[in-house]
Amino acid sequence: MRELGIVKKIVSIENTTALDPLVEKADGFWAAILKPRALRDLLHGVPFGHPVHPVSVQVPIGAWTSAAILDLLPGTDATSRLLVGVGAVSAIPAVLAGWTDWLQLHEQQKRVGVVHAAANATAVALYAASWIQRGRGKQTSGKLLAYAGLAMVSGAGYLGGHLSFRQASAANHAEAVQHLFPEGWQTLGPIDELLDNELSRMDVAGQPLLVLRRGKSVEVLSNTCSHLAAPLDEGELLGAHTDDPCVSCPWHQSVFSMRTGEVVHGPATAPQPKFRTRVTDGLVEVMLPNAG
Repeated sequence: MRELGIVKKIVSIENTTALDPLVEKADGFWAAILKPRALRDLLHGVPFGHPVHPVSVQVPIGAWTSAAILDLLPGTDATSRLLVGVGAVSAIPAVLAGWTDWLQLHEQQKRVGVVHAAANATAVALYAASWIQRGRGKQTSGKLLAYAGLAMVSGAGYLGGHLSFRQASAANHAEAVQHLFPEGWQTLGPIDELLDNELSRMDVAGQPLLVLRRGKSVEVLSNTCSHLAAPLDEGELLGAHTDDPCVSCPWHQSVFSMRTGEVVHGPATAPQPKFRTRVTDGLVEVMLPNAG
């Protein structure tokens, strides 16, 4: 079965440069609003281990879908209006989380993202108008506005699915490492060839690894950033002389602990695969737990 024609139209959005002025304006606006890093980490979902936006949209969509069903039944006007209002209010954190993630995407992803956001904004406006009309006693127009909003948010959801899965904007780009790296101990190379307190890249079994020597010990992570697959060896080493040195991603400034692979700052929410290391007869060996 072939793709529907609409999919090709959505794909064409990715390379529609006419959207770039809108992307630029949105980027400047939301970057100023969402400036505190602690706020951005929370909205990215760093404490929760995966993006918050896909979860936060469940409340407004659920409320609006429930209202649509109740609008088909008699005697439910008050409850339907309540659900429409709950959906509109609960959309606020979903919007903030979505724009926070959007700020740290590639240009093709951002183009699809602004169309996705515009469709969702239209849906919220339609639902707000529905809530007002219902409060005025104009139930028929209120219901029609709500159904129009449901159609709009459904289309926006399709765009969100394209953004998340086809463009992989919310995927863990380092997840495949444990399936591609061989099990057991593998030779990395002589420890004397590694510069002390400097990031370097080495390839083992076809996988790029980020290596940091600290005296007689060596810390090793996957070199592929879990956020959008940036090469971490091109990033910055932070806190080289502390107990917990970190690496900052060169593309979107995610920060990972070299000691544990954990996310210190987003936009990444998935940790970097962390390799165990040992030095045998001057050779560094690495092993990825649960690999193979």
